[in-house]
Amino acid sequence: MSLMVSQINTWNFDLFKFAVISKDHPLVSMAYVILQSERNLLRSYNVDPPTFIKYMFVIEANYHKTNPYHNATHGADVMQSCHVLLGYSVVEQVFTDLEVFAALFASAIHDVDHPGLSNQFLSNTSNELAILYNDHAVLENHHLATAFKFLLGMDDKQRQLFRKMVIDLVLATDMSKHLSLLADIKTTVESSKVAHNGKLVLESYNERMLVLQGIVHSCDISSATKALPIYKAWTERIIEEFYQQGDRERDLGLNLSPMCDRQNPSIEKSQVGFIDFIVLPLWETLGELMFPYCQEMLSQLNENRMYYFSRIPESPRCSITDEPEERNNLISSSEKRKNLRATKVDDCSDLSSIDEADEMTNSSD
Repeated sequence: MSLMVSQINTWNFDLFKFAVISKDHPLVSMAYVILQSERNLLRSYNVDPPTFIKYMFVIEANYHKTNPYHNATHGADVMQSCHVLLGYSVVEQVFTDLEVFAALFASAIHDVDHPGLSNQFLSNTSNELAILYNDHAVLENHHLATAFKFLLGMDDKQRQLFRKMVIDLVLATDMSKHLSLLADIKTTVESSKVAHNGKLVLESYNERMLVLQGIVHSCDISSATKALPIYKAWTERIIEEFYQQGDRERDLGLNLSPMCDRQNPSIEKSQVGFIDFIVLPLWETLGELMFPYCQEMLSQLNENRMYYFSRIPESPRCSITDEPEERNNLISSSEKRKNLRATKVDDCSDLSSIDEADEMTNSSD
């Protein structure tokens, strides 16, 4: 365990191995190591460590072990990734200790009691959670409500501010908010750097919270920026969870959600599309915000994209034998992404339409 803990500040931390070493308590262990040993935040805010550990055991128990993807290991992974990003000097002095505490806590609890189904599925089936939250950020609201049932103690003023920040951060992980969040972050970062000679200065609470939302959201979809074996392991898990939802949709006579049909798999194409339309634009913006610290992640993201792109099955629409020119155009456009910082292109060739990208965001909640 001590050897793994010594690697907790590295980007390609192996959460699957950590889960085994921690005896299937990755979230409790991760939260304690980061908040107590690494950052001393429990002591700073007079949170009793034994009480906190009991609280995290309750949170971890409310993550569903049967979910292939949305489980306690995913919560620990997002928390650890957030910890790494918030440790970079370019942002380390930007946020208050309470804001950092809120971001790490939000990362840990952001998917608690996730049923392994999307917001859209819950709405389509008139699930009681969808009815309770009026089809609005159903899962995100439920994660927050579950976590705050057991919230650890602080003084009233701190608790109110902490709760407000955590709510804002977790609600921003709703994939339906992805495009608007990305646009707002770009505007804020560019405006700040123009006004302060290229230096990131976030003067207001709203500006700091917006960037923190971007960081937590980036960590939630960061698997594509990790080493290929780690990325593939997470991909297998999320795809299986999608397939399980698709099985239920088929049994209920519903239209199958994108990427949820195990009888018509499109793993390679969906991963390339997810990177192109969702992960890459967000991480490019994060790369500008944290330059040069995210260059390793952007480089790995490109390598992972190339891995799945090279394995997209031939189809009548895009075949090496029947349509070599079109296939070559796809390969050429992919090659342009090798230098992600120098060249920014909007390569839509791997998805049939922008609408398909929109559907992908809705199916990924």
